[in-house]
Amino acid sequence: MLGLGGLLASAVQAPSAVGAADPPADASPMDEPLRLLAEANSSFANVTDYTCTLIKKESINGVMMDQVMDMSVRNDPFSVYLRWLGPRDKVGQEACYVAGRNDGKMRVKSSGLIGVVGFVSIEPTDPRAMKTSRHAITEAGIGNLLQRLSTRWEIERKLNVTQVKIGEYEYNKRRCVRVETTHTANPDNQFFCYRAVIYFDKETHLPIRAEAYDWPTTPGDAKGTPMETASYTNLQLNVGLPDDTFNK
Repeated sequence: MLGLGGLLASAVQAPSAVGAADPPADASPMDEPLRLLAEANSSFANVTDYTCTLIKKESINGVMMDQVMDMSVRNDPFSVYLRWLGPRDKVGQEACYVAGRNDGKMRVKSSGLIGVVGFVSIEPTDPRAMKTSRHAITEAGIGNLLQRLSTRWEIERKLNVTQVKIGEYEYNKRRCVRVETTHTANPDNQFFCYRAVIYFDKETHLPIRAEAYDWPTTPGDAKGTPMETASYTNLQLNVGLPDDTFNK
């Protein structure tokens, strides 16, 4: 994985300056994350398609798996094409999904000699696909990440038990606003994870990296156990992807 820069600022709610007005009574630590998310949604509304390198690190049945893929996405109809760059045994593997096409199935082509048979159709949640991923291809991409954040963060604002830190970082030579949310309690199991970190690119306002950590298993561990990380590097917006990209 690519390295992260150092933290330049931290707490979302710094002590009030002398003479400063008190915050509104209904103010929440989630207000600033939701504002950044609104900016991201507004920016993404102007995106028709994009390409990037998707770098994923996921814990599957206790085993951490690294994958790197070329990714192409069209937003309407939602279309995803992936081509694996790593690990070595997956190089050349391909997967494609287009909403409303192929009876809801995705098209996949295996790497190596098995790939000689070409593309075949399987369900997005086929066990063979989910064996190496926590999410189906139908959940892929920046748009789906924004939707998940919108749902989760609105819930977190209502529950009001989330600790928030916001600061400026540099990730992959991009200036970012880093939002870290931590859940010291999990009422009715409504939280997906113990701690989450989202990096919003300051130029595009879009999230280019997301991290999730499970609840700590060791006393005194404030970071939690790594669950998954997804990074969208080399992001190119509105490239005008041809139809052939998704015709598999």
